[in-house]
Amino acid sequence: MKFNFDIPETSYNNGDKSTDKKTKNKNLNKNDNQLSILSPSSSTPKDVVRWVPLQEHPVFTSTGESSAAVESSARRWFPRNLIAWDEASRIYFWDSELDCLHRISIRLGEPDPTSVVAAFPSKVLEADIEIDFVVDKISINKNGSALLLASSDGIHVLFFNGRTSAKDNSIICRTVSVGNEVYQKSSSAIRILQVMWHPCSDTHLAVLSSDSVFRIFDLSTELDQPEQEFYLQPVERGRSRSASSICPVDFSFGRDHLWDRFSVFILFSDGSVYVLCPVAPFGSVYLWESIVEIFSDAQTFGQKSADSVAVTNSSMAISWLEATFPELNRQGVEASHISAVKARPFVFIDLSLSLQGPLCKVYRGQEDDPGFRGAECSGHAVSCLYNSVGKDSILVTSWSGGQLQIDALADEIQPLWNSGNRPRVSFDSHDSILGFAMICESVGELSVVRLDQPLEYCDWSGHPPPLLRLAIVDLDLPNGKFGDSTISMYIDPVISERIYCLHDGGVDSIVLHFLPFTHQGSKKGQMMKTPSVHPVFSACSAASSASLCGFVVLSDSFGYSWIAGITSTRECIVLEMKTWDILVPKVMDTDIKPIESEQGDRITPDIISRELLVGPKVVMVPQGSNLRSVAADSIDGRSALHEYFKLFHENYVEYAHKVCFELKHHGPHVEKIIDNLRMRLSAAQQKLLSAEQKQPRIDERIKRAIQRHESLEERLHKLRRLPGIHKKPLTRAEREFKADLDSFAGVELDALHSSIEALNGRLRKYTQSVKGKVPNYQTTPSRKTSLTKDPQLDHLKASLAKLSLVNSENSKKLKLLELELKDREEETAK
Repeated sequence: MKFNFDIPETSYNNGDKSTDKKTKNKNLNKNDNQLSILSPSSSTPKDVVRWVPLQEHPVFTSTGESSAAVESSARRWFPRNLIAWDEASRIYFWDSELDCLHRISIRLGEPDPTSVVAAFPSKVLEADIEIDFVVDKISINKNGSALLLASSDGIHVLFFNGRTSAKDNSIICRTVSVGNEVYQKSSSAIRILQVMWHPCSDTHLAVLSSDSVFRIFDLSTELDQPEQEFYLQPVERGRSRSASSICPVDFSFGRDHLWDRFSVFILFSDGSVYVLCPVAPFGSVYLWESIVEIFSDAQTFGQKSADSVAVTNSSMAISWLEATFPELNRQGVEASHISAVKARPFVFIDLSLSLQGPLCKVYRGQEDDPGFRGAECSGHAVSCLYNSVGKDSILVTSWSGGQLQIDALADEIQPLWNSGNRPRVSFDSHDSILGFAMICESVGELSVVRLDQPLEYCDWSGHPPPLLRLAIVDLDLPNGKFGDSTISMYIDPVISERIYCLHDGGVDSIVLHFLPFTHQGSKKGQMMKTPSVHPVFSACSAASSASLCGFVVLSDSFGYSWIAGITSTRECIVLEMKTWDILVPKVMDTDIKPIESEQGDRITPDIISRELLVGPKVVMVPQGSNLRSVAADSIDGRSALHEYFKLFHENYVEYAHKVCFELKHHGPHVEKIIDNLRMRLSAAQQKLLSAEQKQPRIDERIKRAIQRHESLEERLHKLRRLPGIHKKPLTRAEREFKADLDSFAGVELDALHSSIEALNGRLRKYTQSVKGKVPNYQTTPSRKTSLTKDPQLDHLKASLAKLSLVNSENSKKLKLLELELKDREEETAK
């Protein structure tokens, strides 16, 4: 038997928060319709919990205009999401105006499957320290015990084990700052690009920053120093790459598929994708069955390979697994009862992880998909998302121009180490590993291959898996307003083939109908189906100028799915999403033609058997018999009557029984077909009616298009009469040079500014430390007394002077490039 108890949250009046900037919080729980009752066991009043639709909750009160905090965060290059769900029964919303967190209890599918109701009044949670930056993203960990507050300037973590404040009835939660020594807001030298909870741990945070370093922090041990540091070096030694190709922008963790659970996919601004594998935080939890599967795969396909390189790579992977998970060395009954294992601290002393990539592209051939080879994505890469659908591993890359590049991993990901750089490892007094830092260099770029050519790839060979291009989806965003906006992607928890794309223009739903390694694409000769794109919410209309500042996908155990979004005007939107039969085509295939026989006649489908449609057999009367000459009561007459009765029974009576049986058996089927045809007829009539209603508008649009075409032709004739019409256009090399300059604009200059700001921050920090060390002696003023100069300070000043000279030289070079480009444009114009 199960018993449900409503246990109230523990409150301790140990003190109040010093700051009073959130005095408006106590007004959130005041409502005219709020009732109070007395508990039978206590004399204190208790608020009655009312259940209202989520979009009508008083917390989401439309202000009519965007808040300044939200608009300032919208201009940052950081993914923005101010709402989170604990995947159970609570939604968390960060209030940017009051700097507090709202915790709302919800019920999915009540009272009807299409609705989401929320409890009122809700709880208000406050941080016990001041949040000194504008929060752009919140995210809850796996067990729902802590919440991440992040932006490009800092990271805070709020723990829910708090105390109740007697001042405004809010819950004061313990809040800590993560990585203060690395990410300092005062200097602004390093920007935070992406922050995520690790999917296999409740205390580890992964951070990617603008200094091309991927860090993992353990909140249970150290908050300022990272546990693991990976310095990303995508450029090989002795090779030069453009500045846009060495700037990371986003990362994504792998899912539950072999080595993907230990992989990190890192995206750079030029669209190249690299892989770090294996990456396992100390103490992260994994299923025992998955570890045994990876271990047996390495022993089966790696150790038994004929390639020596494959044997070496698999041996290192087996050594890493045995050291990270010592349970693999256990034999017998003890290991069979293990359900989950923790990763032990381990790192190779003389090996560093290889930055596998950039992942090469695989094309299906020019005759199959000619549009893929010539398709180009505009702008720079913004974000990436890894998704696992059955046997397929999908990697989606979003571009600032509004395109989504969807690729599939053609092979398995396997770990790879490099002996070039030795990592730096820190130990405690018991010789246990506390953390490490390593430089991860690229293993080299592979050439682009096609599916009609054989892939030279074998397991554990050390080559990164290639990417199979599936589709390029154009979201058709307005270039003027949303051309450089951030794009975030989310996976539907019910239908893994569906991806939600969140941008400043709204929300779009992308459904993948073709996957190369599942049953959907296994039929021979089946054509590749393009993904379907459906706009869910649009913020581009003139009536709605608000943008989304929060998005979450909700689902229950019955297979229903909802999406909830928060606009910049504090307006909540809840929509139910269709989940059943979304991958099944809605209409019949119009390309299927009726089957024809050899004579050219159409064959009717076998609704009724062909024997019944032909009719009964013709009765063959015996020749030479004359019934008139035979008496009815004679032997010959009775014999003839019996013969005719037998023929009648064999042909007509049996045929009648067959007809009766067929009609009874096929009656419901025919009725179903008739009902389906009637529904299709009514749908066709509705489409015809809508087409008739749209016909005047289509005619008007055609008329306007013709007028526009005529005006353009007239304008073209005028332009042809201009004197500079015969100017020579830019050559291919000049266009490529201009494209390179456009791609470098804002990238190398930002990197130079970032380095200057970093050095300025270090100089300020050093000067402050020097001032603190100099003793302050009180002496009488005299002309002879003077402080001696510090030689290190002089060295820093000289370095700063050299840096200013380098900056001025770079400015001159930039001006020379601009003048050269201007001269080339003038020459081409002549």
